[in-house]
Amino acid sequence: METQEGYEKELNLHIERERAAIKLQSKVGELLYDKGIELVLFRNHLTDITISEILNLHEYARQVVNKPIDVFTTAALAEILSSLDVPASKLDIGLLASQWLESQREQKAMARFLMEKIGKLQIPTVIQPRDVILYGFGRIGRLAARELIKQAGKGQQLRLRAIVTRGSSDADIIKRASLLRNDSVHGAFKGTVIEDLENKRLIINGQIVQMIDASNPEDIDYTTFGIQNALVIDNTGAFTNRQALSRHLQSNGVAKVLLTAPGKEIPNVVYGINQDTLDVNNENIFSAASCTTNAISPILKVVNDHFGVVKGHIETVHAYTNDQNLLDNMHKKPRRGRSAAVNMVITSTGAGSAVTKVIPELKDKLTANAVRVPTPNGSLAILNLELQKAVTVQEINAAIKDAALHGELVNQIYYSFDPELVSTDIIGNTCCSVFDSNASIVSLDGKNVVLYAWYDNEFGYTKQVIRMAKYVTNVRRAIYY
Repeated sequence: METQEGYEKELNLHIERERAAIKLQSKVGELLYDKGIELVLFRNHLTDITISEILNLHEYARQVVNKPIDVFTTAALAEILSSLDVPASKLDIGLLASQWLESQREQKAMARFLMEKIGKLQIPTVIQPRDVILYGFGRIGRLAARELIKQAGKGQQLRLRAIVTRGSSDADIIKRASLLRNDSVHGAFKGTVIEDLENKRLIINGQIVQMIDASNPEDIDYTTFGIQNALVIDNTGAFTNRQALSRHLQSNGVAKVLLTAPGKEIPNVVYGINQDTLDVNNENIFSAASCTTNAISPILKVVNDHFGVVKGHIETVHAYTNDQNLLDNMHKKPRRGRSAAVNMVITSTGAGSAVTKVIPELKDKLTANAVRVPTPNGSLAILNLELQKAVTVQEINAAIKDAALHGELVNQIYYSFDPELVSTDIIGNTCCSVFDSNASIVSLDGKNVVLYAWYDNEFGYTKQVIRMAKYVTNVRRAIYY
C-alpha cells in the first residue's frame, strides 16, 4: 500500500509541476509580446521550448547553479510581473526566484519584492528598432533570420527587412524559402514562411522581408524599400577587409556593417569580452570574429585572469563546412580537397592569433591547428595550457563555473556537468562555449591543464552575432541578470 501511495503521490506532484510549467510558459509569451519583457532561467531561454524542457531547466538550476528553485515559484513570479509596470527588459526569473526563496517572505509580499529588485533598473532611452539586412543567406544567414524573426514583438530591437542574394527569380525565392523552413541540422523553423513572388518578398511570421538580387553592395538603394539607417550583416565571406566592407556603406540606407568572419583592419570582437573597447558612435564596420575564437576566448579569459597563461596550444576538432569538397576534387588549400564526408582533415585555423585581438595579454603565447571531421555541426576545442599558478581540477572548474553563472560571460559559457556529453548534445545551445567539466585534466604539479570546450559552430556563433548587432546599433534593453 505504501508503495502504491508513494507512486500516486509522486505522479500527482509531477502533474502539478507540469500545470505550473504551462502557466509559466503562457506568461513568458504574454510578457514578451505584450510588454517586450524576455524571461530567461539562469541564462537559458524560455521561449519556443516544451513543458518538459522547462522542468529540466529547473533541475539544471538545482544541480549546476545550486539554487533549489521550483516551477511553482517561477510561475507565480511571472504572473505578478505581468501585472506590474516594468519596461522592456531581459529578466532572469531563475535568479529572482532564488532570491525570493532566500528572502523567506510571505507570498503576499511578492509584488513588493519584485519592485525592489527590478523597479530601479537603469532604463535606456526609448528603443527605436533598427533595420537589418542580411547580405548572403547561407548557414549563418538563415539561422540569423530565424533568430531575428523570433524576437519580434513590443520591445523588438532588430527587425529583418531584406535579404540580399545572387538571383531573385521565382524559383530562387521558393528554394530559399524552403531552406529557411527546413534544416537538416537544426530542424524545422517554428513559424510560417510565405512566398510573395509578385513583389519578390518573403512574409515570415507576418514580417515582410524583401528579397534583393545584387552582385555588388554599392548597387543597391535600400531606401526604395523603406529601409533606413540599417545594419548590414555580411555573412558571405567574400568581403573581409575594411576597403571591401566599406562598399556596403556606399548604399543608401546603410549605417553600419557587421562581418560574420574574422576581419582585417577592423575591430574583431567577441561579445562578452571586448565589446566595451568599441567606439560604436564613430566606427561603422565591425567583425564578430570566428566561431572558434568565440568558443575559446571566454575560457581563456577566465583561466588567464585567475591563474595566468604562460603558453598553450589549441586544437579544434571542427565539423566540416561548405568550404570543403563533398568528394575529392581540386581545392586551393591543402587537404581540404579531400572528401569531407569520409575523412578527418588537418587544416589551419587563425583562432590562436585571433584571440590576441580579443585578449591582448595572450599575444605570442598560443599556437593553434584544426582537424575537420565528418560531422555537419558541433565542434570541440581542446585547450592545452601551461599556467603560472598551480591548480587542481576542482579549482579550475570552479572558476569557470562561477564565470558561467555570474558576471560578464553568463551568455557565453555553459557549464556542463553531464558525464555522457557528446557533440550532438550541444547543437542548439545558445552559448558560444560549452565547458565540459568532466573532461578537465590537470598535471601532477598543477601547472599544465587540458580543458575541453564544445561549441555549436553555427547556432552558438549566430547568437553572438545577434548580441553584437544589438550592441553596435545601440538597441540595448534594461537587464536583470
